[in-house]
Amino acid sequence: MQSKSVRKRLTVVTHVVLAFGLLAFGATVVGQSSSTPVRSSESSGRCSNRTLDGSYGFLLDGTILGSNLPLRGVVMQNYDGRGNITQVDHVVTAGGPPPQEWTPGTGSYTVNSDCTGAAVLHTVTGDVNLHFVVVNSGKQINQVVDANAVTAVGNKVN
Repeated sequence: MQSKSVRKRLTVVTHVVLAFGLLAFGATVVGQSSSTPVRSSESSGRCSNRTLDGSYGFLLDGTILGSNLPLRGVVMQNYDGRGNITQVDHVVTAGGPPPQEWTPGTGSYTVNSDCTGAAVLHTVTGDVNLHFVVVNSGKQINQVVDANAVTAVGNKVN
């Protein structure tokens, strides 16, 4: 059986993973805002909050620092193109299922013109801070959760 502290850590990790998913989703949409192809050498003016508008599916992987508990998860994030995120996630920590099958979250994001960005997710376990990069012309988002060894890769849902 899992102790209450392990279960609480798993819940926190799940929310962190969700946050990464949302950030990744936002980065992908930002990369798609341009109507003409963007060359990789261009570094300004190609991304904005508008770039993130739609749904992204994320795969999360990492370790909760301190407890060294491994986690894996999936996240579906929706970006509105105006800086708002909604999501649901299913994160397995140390092999145990999450307390809730699909945990909801909301938050906000900012996409910079160079396709980097940051987000804050609000979950039942607290706030999660994320940083991300929009890649592959907005088809993919690469994220990292601040304060944990958790990364996520999200792909645009067709």
